[in-house]
Amino acid sequence: MESSLRERLARLGRIRAVDQVPSGSPAVVVLRLPRDRAAPRTVDAVLSLVRRGVPMLRAKRAIEALLASGRAFVQLPTVESREALINELDDAGIRAAAVDAAPVDVRALRTRLGMTREQFATHYGLDPDTLRNWEAGRREPDQTARSYLRAIANDPTRVEEAYAPTPS
Repeated sequence: MESSLRERLARLGRIRAVDQVPSGSPAVVVLRLPRDRAAPRTVDAVLSLVRRGVPMLRAKRAIEALLASGRAFVQLPTVESREALINELDDAGIRAAAVDAAPVDVRALRTRLGMTREQFATHYGLDPDTLRNWEAGRREPDQTARSYLRAIANDPTRVEEAYAPTPS
């Protein structure tokens, strides 16, 4: 019978300290279980996250969520190198990819969809003045707005359908 992650961590005993990476930038990563591999080395994965500033309990819960659903998002305070993190988690049997937090070019997105500002704002529930400020560079979309704009860029039809009210 395979032991649970809690039991495997308990067998390690108390961990007094985990050497953390000396410096780096914050990052958000999505973890996935590969379909073609054996069970991941969960303790190694937890320690990899802890080395990058994630508290032990939060790292454990992220790996448990990964095992339960096949996917988990983790915010890492200190990533020295995305490549190093991805390779280390790959060695533990987990696929990792950085979630891109780059700004979205709103004007290019709107133009690609062939919409005026007013049409874009109406279709996706945005304020036209806010949209104008983003396009003119007077304001930057916050993290939530960037996520929404990335969703629109990736699948505009489904986002529009999800936003549209359901007929009664």
